[in-house]
Amino acid sequence: MTGIDSMNPQNPPLSDEALMAMALEAAREAAAMGEVPVGAVILDPATGQVIACAGNGTIGAHDPTAHAEILALRAAGAALGNYRLTDLTLVVTLEPCAMCAGAISHARIGRLIYGADDPKGGAVAHGPRYFDQPTCHWRPEVLGGVMAEESAAILREFFKQRRDVRAGSLADSGMIREVRGAG
Repeated sequence: MTGIDSMNPQNPPLSDEALMAMALEAAREAAAMGEVPVGAVILDPATGQVIACAGNGTIGAHDPTAHAEILALRAAGAALGNYRLTDLTLVVTLEPCAMCAGAISHARIGRLIYGADDPKGGAVAHGPRYFDQPTCHWRPEVLGGVMAEESAAILREFFKQRRDVRAGSLADSGMIREVRGAG
């Protein structure tokens, strides 16, 4: 999804929640492809135009860097003909990891909005807190927790389904057996 004009008189400016809803849809599409459900949207706040939208693609692309944020940054850079995405807004369903935080800084994103916290892999409010480091040369404005429950719920359901499928496969193979009367 690229080039959505939200400044058209029939389209009011997109709220943070409307942008997150678009990112959540990209996350759902990623999940349908077997990818971890994370979605990202990039908006030009000056024009109100959505420049790029992407979901995770690491598995399908055989590329460990194909996180939703990276794919959206690449698409926005290609659309604008510039690797600097100065002052654009990036909306993502999950707190960015260190790799994505570094790319966000290098791209000069002006505002980062994310949904669910990621205490294990996040690098904005957790872990290395990338934007707080003295070696970080560009720090976006950060707003976390936008539609956090919806973002977290998609991830929980995705991983629950994967565990259920795995447990079913192991039980079918005879590797897991129910033990009754143990105690």
